[in-house]
Amino acid sequence: MSAALSNAAFETLATLLKTRSGLSIGADKIYLLETRLATLLKRDGLPNLNALADRLRQPGADPLARDVVEAMTTNESFFFRDDKPFHHFRNQALARIVAGRPAASPLRVWSAAASSGQEAYSLAMIIADSGAVLGGRKVEIIATDIAREQLNRAKEGVYSQFEVQRGLPVQMLMRHFRKENGNWRIADTLRSMVQFREHNLLADLRPLGRFDIVFCRNVLIYFDQPTKTRVLDSIAGLMPPDGLLYLGGAETVLGVTNNFAPLPSERGVYGLTRTVERLAVAV
Repeated sequence: MSAALSNAAFETLATLLKTRSGLSIGADKIYLLETRLATLLKRDGLPNLNALADRLRQPGADPLARDVVEAMTTNESFFFRDDKPFHHFRNQALARIVAGRPAASPLRVWSAAASSGQEAYSLAMIIADSGAVLGGRKVEIIATDIAREQLNRAKEGVYSQFEVQRGLPVQMLMRHFRKENGNWRIADTLRSMVQFREHNLLADLRPLGRFDIVFCRNVLIYFDQPTKTRVLDSIAGLMPPDGLLYLGGAETVLGVTNNFAPLPSERGVYGLTRTVERLAVAV
């Protein structure tokens, strides 16, 4: 462990992050603490992480603790990231879920750990362009994160030229965005399709309601295995038998939970185990 960071200070920071966000920081990840918390140290006039840990142990430190968690859990996001899950969502998932629902039943989609909103708005663009499949059916998109600053950015729906160039097809940019002071603002119709809410994946998820489709991508990789199991089992409890779960390319349910199983021939797409097994037998 770095001599600059005491064992006690490391434990204070690591425990805070694990308890509040599920993020597991080992001694080999001290550089992440130093990198992501540098701006916060400068803002509060703290000389180093040891001083930050001392401040966190003092009464009334909850706002600072929130800032630490937000700084450490703000992750990169961009439109149509990895593409394949969105291709499956567009070409298979929507039609499959619609076929299994009464005509008046709305569909509910959850973008968990939504960060600055690109994933949720990518889903909204697909839904906006899928009228023939949906047949006028209402679709609710709920996007959650614990980072207030990122959620506020997402609600604004304003992105830089660099951000819209990462993964966003130019035809979608021209159809769904307008230029504004050198940036790009997403159409109000799409903004109205997404409800951004502050919610912690480690908290009780039941108040969010039931979801037909869940995107929980590139967040479980930061959790230890017991926390992954806890989160996935909680998500399973929100889903109907034919619900679908999308994880990141480096994530899996294998050896983590018995509630989900991978869909045959699909990468990163999972269904509830009892349903996947029943479909396999039918085939």
